Amino acid sequence: MSTENTSISKENIPDDNWNMIIKPKRSLLDVDLQDIWRYRDLIRLFVRRDFVARYKQTILGPLWFLIQPLLTTLIYTIVFGNIAKIPTDGLPQILFYMSGIVGWTYFSTCLNSTSNTFIANAGIFGKVYFPRLTLPISVVISSLIQFFIQFLLLAAFMIYYKLVGADFQMNLYVLLLPVLIMLMAGLGLGFGIIISSLTTKYRDLTNLVGFGVQLWMYATPIIYPLSELPEKYRIFVLANPLTPIIETFRYALLGAGTVDWYHLLYSFAFTVFVLSIGIVLFNKVEQTFMDTV
Repeated sequence: MSTENTSISKENIPDDNWNMIIKPKRSLLDVDLQDIWRYRDLIRLFVRRDFVARYKQTILGPLWFLIQPLLTTLIYTIVFGNIAKIPTDGLPQILFYMSGIVGWTYFSTCLNSTSNTFIANAGIFGKVYFPRLTLPISVVISSLIQFFIQFLLLAAFMIYYKLVGADFQMNLYVLLLPVLIMLMAGLGLGFGIIISSLTTKYRDLTNLVGFGVQLWMYATPIIYPLSELPEKYRIFVLANPLTPIIETFRYALLGAGTVDWYHLLYSFAFTVFVLSIGIVLFNKVEQTFMDTV
């Protein structure tokens, strides 16, 4: 009787009674945004995991989001501002350094955290299906929380220096801040997933990432203004796609810096290019990485 009922119930199930079909990607540039949106709750859980796990067993917890830029700004002010006497475009040294640090930290956090996506999550990838890009996307979002906290710290110092009569002026370029943030996120995500894809086969890259990011910072106008560079060296710094972003970010908030729409367009095109290369490599490695990781 039970066998008969079972066969009847199976026959009554329509062939098209499926709510999800898992199939291989049609192309290496295929990004199923609808599938990623369907897993938005999983992204939210990954964001919460990243945020909680980072400071779960620390005494100060999220206060490290404020302590890190404060200490870094203090060190830069003493070393580069007071000892090396590097000009700061007429801005208060703390505002000059902190504005660069806040933007740079968001980019570098996105890059460093996404650069080990495959290796750090191999256990999860091998057990259950979900869009793999949800993990690096969640890193970009959780890093955005850190960015906003540090941005509020920068805003507090801006208010203080304005009250004591410092000479700086926010301008209409502040409307570009969402675009600049997306460019920093896109560059960090693009380079991060490229490195993540390559490290599944070439583990040496994990040792070079931290060192390379530190060198990259000195090629970005964080501790010096672009206007103070000799003309013959300026072209090399402008080849860095982060340079126009950081300079515009600083100019929008403080009214000092070098802004050029052609350079910003270059940063935008470079970001699109890096993201495209990153997605191609990510999709390619995703299909076989469990055999090599």
